Amino acid sequence: MFEKTSILIIYTGGTIGMIADENTGALVPFNFENINNQVPELSRFNYKFDFHCFEPILDSSNMNPDIWADMAQIIKDNYEEYDGFVVLHGSDTMAYTASALSFMLENLNKPVVFTGSQLPLGFLRTDGRENLITAIEIAAAKEDETPIVPEVCIYFENHLMRANRTTKYNAENFNAFVSGNLPLLADVGITIKYNRNIILKPNFKKLKVHTSFDDNVAVLKIFPGINSRFVESFLKTPGLKAVILESFGSGNAPSEPWFINILKQACSNNIIILNVSQCIAGSVEHGKYETSIKLEEIGVIEGRDMTSEAAITKLMYLLGKDYDNTTIKKMLGQSIRGEVTIN
Repeated sequence: MFEKTSILIIYTGGTIGMIADENTGALVPFNFENINNQVPELSRFNYKFDFHCFEPILDSSNMNPDIWADMAQIIKDNYEEYDGFVVLHGSDTMAYTASALSFMLENLNKPVVFTGSQLPLGFLRTDGRENLITAIEIAAAKEDETPIVPEVCIYFENHLMRANRTTKYNAENFNAFVSGNLPLLADVGITIKYNRNIILKPNFKKLKVHTSFDDNVAVLKIFPGINSRFVESFLKTPGLKAVILESFGSGNAPSEPWFINILKQACSNNIIILNVSQCIAGSVEHGKYETSIKLEEIGVIEGRDMTSEAAITKLMYLLGKDYDNTTIKKMLGQSIRGEVTIN
């Protein structure tokens, strides 16, 4: 007997799950048991849909590693029962959550597709309806009984992107996300054109879920006029273990002695410093310009073309494994979930 494709839709919160209250007009979350009323097209899939709704639902600004761990556990608990997973999430921190899940879910061989919307699903012009329908289609897509996209990804406005290569760059347009350093996993138009050379291949190993994240990390964004008092105070934050240094261009930062000496002292105090670019596209390359040579000399690690979102969540993941600093630095230079380009 033919077995229906089964998809688990996980609703965490966010704009996509909102409709206008009939009495007040205020936006309120709708009951996903009645989703066919909002998206009647779903019945044409002939799939088995189940829903897991977080209670209470969460504004994505309130996401944190504990909630990420809950999501990973939900996928683990239901992994054998479903062909794919669609996670509905607020767009503001979607790239962080999706990046985190990519590190948490080792040996993932099924699609986990994040999506959301800029306008509520209950609005006439919503982008949520198409985003949801196509995310489901991608989560269910197979070829020779093997999922086409067995990785954590984000689908938004005709673009399928690897989760840990994605950044939200626009708060108003429907096309809210960009993958600056990796081509799209799929471009969606009349057909879904999968970029099979980019998509990670399944390894058919047993899923491993890692939920121990260490949040003793921070982001230091360089700007013209940054002063020694601020940088020194920042790097003396109690418990700080790692810093993402958001530098200019291809990894450049002030070469003034005070700045280099403060970073050098932090490295000597076993604080890991990972250098990523403030630019959406491009790569950190120590030594390309003179202003980054000193960073290399004092032990700052080259983040190459990692996004800030991937850098933060990768560091939380590695610190949570209780690796020593030597191991962490080595793994920061490796691609463990496709998050960085290794030449």
